[in-house]
Amino acid sequence: MHKVGFFRSIQLKLILIYILLILLAIQIIGSYFTTSLERELTSNFKSSIDGRIEVLSHYLQEAFNKERTDEEEPTIQEDVQGIIGDIETDSSWKNLIVVNNQSKVLATNNYSQQDKIGKKDTRDIIQKVLLFSDEQVQDRKDSDGNRIHVQATPLFDNEENMVGVIYLEASLQDIYDQLSEINQIFYQGTIWAILVSAILGILVARAITKPVMEMRRQAQIMGKGDFTQKVNVYGTDEIGQLAIAFNDLNDQLKHSYAKTEEETRKLNSVIENMSDGVIATDETGAVTLMNEPAGILLGVNPEEIYGQRIMDVLKLDEKVVDPSELPENGSMIIDFSEDDDIFLIRANFSTVTDEDDDVTGFITVISDVTEQEKIEQERREFVSNVSHELRTPLTTMKSYMEALIDGEWKNEDIAPRFLEVTQNETERMIRMVNDLLHLSKMDNKEHQLQKERTEFIQLFHHVIDRFEMNSPEHIEIVRELPNEKLFVWIDQDKLIQVIDNIISNAIKYSPEGGKVTCRVIKQRHQILVSITDEGMGIAYDKLEKIFERFYRVDKARTRKLGGTGLGLAISKELVEAHHGRIWAKSKEGKGTTILFTLPLMGKKRRNNS
Repeated sequence: MHKVGFFRSIQLKLILIYILLILLAIQIIGSYFTTSLERELTSNFKSSIDGRIEVLSHYLQEAFNKERTDEEEPTIQEDVQGIIGDIETDSSWKNLIVVNNQSKVLATNNYSQQDKIGKKDTRDIIQKVLLFSDEQVQDRKDSDGNRIHVQATPLFDNEENMVGVIYLEASLQDIYDQLSEINQIFYQGTIWAILVSAILGILVARAITKPVMEMRRQAQIMGKGDFTQKVNVYGTDEIGQLAIAFNDLNDQLKHSYAKTEEETRKLNSVIENMSDGVIATDETGAVTLMNEPAGILLGVNPEEIYGQRIMDVLKLDEKVVDPSELPENGSMIIDFSEDDDIFLIRANFSTVTDEDDDVTGFITVISDVTEQEKIEQERREFVSNVSHELRTPLTTMKSYMEALIDGEWKNEDIAPRFLEVTQNETERMIRMVNDLLHLSKMDNKEHQLQKERTEFIQLFHHVIDRFEMNSPEHIEIVRELPNEKLFVWIDQDKLIQVIDNIISNAIKYSPEGGKVTCRVIKQRHQILVSITDEGMGIAYDKLEKIFERFYRVDKARTRKLGGTGLGLAISKELVEAHHGRIWAKSKEGKGTTILFTLPLMGKKRRNNS
């Protein structure tokens, strides 16, 4: 959780709200006050003007109503000018003009406009009064931008005939200057009020936000799993009640968190100690959890996979478009093989739902089924091979037996050959069955080796001697054996069987005049035995397969020579049972070498033996 800056905090918001409320109240009050004051001042000013105009109208009416018979008496223009000069005015009366009903200026108090006396005044406001006989009032600004009050009042004689107009221009600037001074004072007061309210707002905001900030800090601490601290309760108001509720929540979360942690540890322990891989995703298929076995199986770092799509991780883009389709597949075999390296994974999918049965994620359990699939494939191939290997001699025997039954037994030339073939095929099937039983016992660990201290060179000479006595004359067996004694811990009968199988194959596949070379090389902790023929050789891509059950490089020739296709498979099992290793080297057209190793006995063990 990031720390909230002052300019984004609730404290600043409370201060601003407090200041804005104060400012709004001051503005409303100030606006009402200045408006009322302006209205009152202008009203009093206009009332004062009306009073003075009324007095002036009275004097002017007397002047207009006066009968002038004597030529020496003042003219009406002189009387009006005298009245204008004697009337009491103040500085606000900028321009006072009296015109007759012909718009002729009779008098003015403005010395700068004395030249207009006797001339016609064409002002619109004067013309409106002369036209409608009604008083006209205007408030406007003069050419200098000052506010003025303009008033035109009609004059009547005793007969109620309009005889003239009083035109007055009075300045309102003094009133608005007073209002400006008052507003200035008001603005200064507002600034002081804002400063005071800001200080008070800070104090009030701190008093309100302090418990809230403590609860925020406590929430951050609780988010880290620390439930030992509690917030202070400053009162019994709403914030105090919130603090009490917060502390109660802290206690409940502490208990729930401890229980959840315990369950999580149990679950993690189960997941991490599972031999199978477990992958959890959210409802979109993004990986949220992967245990170590899953990472090992997929060859990835679990932490780097988080957030990736399960379809990408399991390479299912071509099979599955949406993660919701995964549970529909239930279980599937996914091929992760690369080149000749076979690697198969079985994936089982299930759905995670909430209390409303809405899908919240998926669980995928993966396991390595490469060996299982290999074993299953080998089992199928084994059954197929056994069936084929048994069907061939049985078919041959059936054909010959049917021929004998049909009367060929009477033929002294054919009958013995048919019976010989039948006997050979029967013996081959017996050997095959015996080999299969032998392999089955070794697969089931039922066969126990009878190991004993053996001098290997002497044993090897013995086997080679036997083959030299029984082998065809056209095959030469060459010995390249060391003169020293090499002791091994072996089952003599089983190792003789291994050497018999290899030398027998070498002799079978050697051409006339060919050589079979038998070598033994002493290495640091083991001996290396090799038997080389000069036969047709084996292709490089088939070398590993010659140790598989029923595999034959030349099937027709092998069957003709009476082979079962199990000799090298048995040899491999026996050598590995002696903690050795067996393999082949070959070049087509130049022959094949079968090599195997056996561990040498240590001096201490030889002495004890």
